[in-house]
Amino acid sequence: MKTALLFSPLLCLLFLGRACLAGDADIEEDEGVLVLKAANFERALEQHPNILVEFYAPWCGHCKALAPEYVKAAAKLKSDNSEIRLAKVDATEESELAQQFGVRGYPTIKFFKNGDKSSPKEYTAGREADDIVNWLKKRTGPAATALADVPAAEKLVESSEVAVIGFFKDAESDAAKQFLLAAESIDDIPFGISSNSDVFAKYQLSKDGVALFKKFDEGRNNYEGEITKENLLNFIKSNQLPLVIEFTEQTAPKIFGGEIKTHILLFLPKSVTDYQGKLDNFKKAAESFKGKILFIFIDSDHGDNQRILEFFGLKKEECPAIRLITLEEEMTKYKPDSEELTPENIRDFCNKFLEGKVKPHLMSQDVSDDWDKQPVKVLVGKNFEEVAFDENKNVFVEFYAPWCGHCKQLAPIWDKLGETYKDHENIIIAKMDSTANEVEAVKVHSFPTLKFFPAGPGRTVVDYNGERTLEGFKKFLESGGKDGGVDEDDLEDLEDAEEPDAEEDDDDANTVKDEL
Repeated sequence: MKTALLFSPLLCLLFLGRACLAGDADIEEDEGVLVLKAANFERALEQHPNILVEFYAPWCGHCKALAPEYVKAAAKLKSDNSEIRLAKVDATEESELAQQFGVRGYPTIKFFKNGDKSSPKEYTAGREADDIVNWLKKRTGPAATALADVPAAEKLVESSEVAVIGFFKDAESDAAKQFLLAAESIDDIPFGISSNSDVFAKYQLSKDGVALFKKFDEGRNNYEGEITKENLLNFIKSNQLPLVIEFTEQTAPKIFGGEIKTHILLFLPKSVTDYQGKLDNFKKAAESFKGKILFIFIDSDHGDNQRILEFFGLKKEECPAIRLITLEEEMTKYKPDSEELTPENIRDFCNKFLEGKVKPHLMSQDVSDDWDKQPVKVLVGKNFEEVAFDENKNVFVEFYAPWCGHCKQLAPIWDKLGETYKDHENIIIAKMDSTANEVEAVKVHSFPTLKFFPAGPGRTVVDYNGERTLEGFKKFLESGGKDGGVDEDDLEDLEDAEEPDAEEDDDDANTVKDEL
C-alpha cells in the first residue's frame, strides 16, 4: 500500500506528461512548419505565443513559390532558438477558418501574438526567408538590437542580406533616438545599435554614425549627413536593393513595395550568348541612377515571365530588349530608340526620360481586313480614335485580356449584345485586346473594363458600372449611357466609396498590377 501511494504521484506526472505530448503530437509538422486545422488552431495559439500563419491553396503558384522560403524561415528561427513558430492552413480545406480571418486571396499571411485571434496583423514584408524572419523579430523584439560586443555585431551583419548598425557613444542622444525611429519604420531589415568602443574600432568609426551592410554590390554604405529619421529612411531605401535586381516571385514585393516608382526592365534570356556581358552593361548604367530608377532584369526564357512580356508587347525572339515603366497613378511604358544594349545607350535613354524628352510607347496590333465584318467590331490602337470618337456614333467598348476569367464569362453576353445592335444606325459594339493595344485616351487598370463613347462633339467617356447582363447593357444603351453609367471624372469618388466584392476574386488575375 505504501509503495502504491509513493508511486501514485509519479504515475500521475508521467500520465500528464504523456497527455501533453499527445496534445503536441496532434499538431502535425511539415518540414518544421505547423499544419493547422480548425480542430487544432486555438490550441496552437495557446501553445505558441507568437505564430505566423499562411493561408494557402495547393494549386496557387504564388504559394508554391513561397513554400521553400517559408521552410527556410522556420529553420532559421529554430536555429536561433526563437519561440516564434511558422504555420500554414490549407484554406481550400479549412474554408471556415479562411472566412473567419478574411482570407480573399492566396497566400494570405497573418501574425498572431499572445494567443489573440481577434486582431491578427497582416504580414507586409517580402517573401524571402530573411524578410520573414526580420519582420517577425521586429514584431516581437526591440526595433534595434543592442550590440554589446564585436561578436554580437558580426552575428547581426551575417544574419541577413542587408543589416543596419547605428554607432552612438551616447545611446540616449537625439541622433540615437532618430535612428531608433527609423528602425521602427522598416520591417524587413535587422537594425543594431552599439556604444561599445570595440565595435566602433571593428567597423572603423571614430565618431557617431550609421552604416548599411549588404552581401552584394559594394558591400557597405556609410551614411553622411544630419541624422534624422527621414534622412536615414531615404539613405536605406536608396541602398538596400542591388543595383540590378532579378524579378522573381520572392523579389516582387520589394520591387513593387519600394519607394522608387520608375523601373527600367532588361528582358534577358539566360541562355543568350554573352549573357553576363549584357547584364554587366546594364549594371554599369545603373550606377548613375541609384535612388532615381530601379534597374530590373527578367529572364525572358522563364515560363512564369511570359505574361510580363505580353504586357510590354514583346515576344521571346525580340529579347534581349529594354523597356521603362512608371508605376505612379497611371502605369506608362517607354521604349528606347535603340535596342543596342550598351551602357552609353541605356544611360542616354534614362537621362532623356528624366528630362521629359521621351514619349510614352503605345502598343498596337495591325488593323485586320475584317475588323468590322462581325457584330462585335475589333478595335486596335491604330483604329481606336477614329471609331470610338466618331461624332455620329455611340460606341460601347469592352477592354479585355485573353487570359482573364471574367472576360471569358462575359464573352457570350457581349456577342449577343453585338447581334442585338448589328444593324443599328448609330450604335456600335466593339472590343479591344488591352494586352496588345494601348490608347492615350483610356487607361485600363482591370479586366474587363467597359466604356461608352457617346455621339456628339468632344471626347466624353462614360464608365459602365451596372449589371453585366444583356438586359443591363440594353437599358444602358437605350438610356443614352445614363442607366448604369458614371462619368469618368466621377468614377474615382465612386470607387473610393465602394467596398470590393469578395466574389470577384478568383484564380485569374483580373488587374494589370496583379499581372506584374
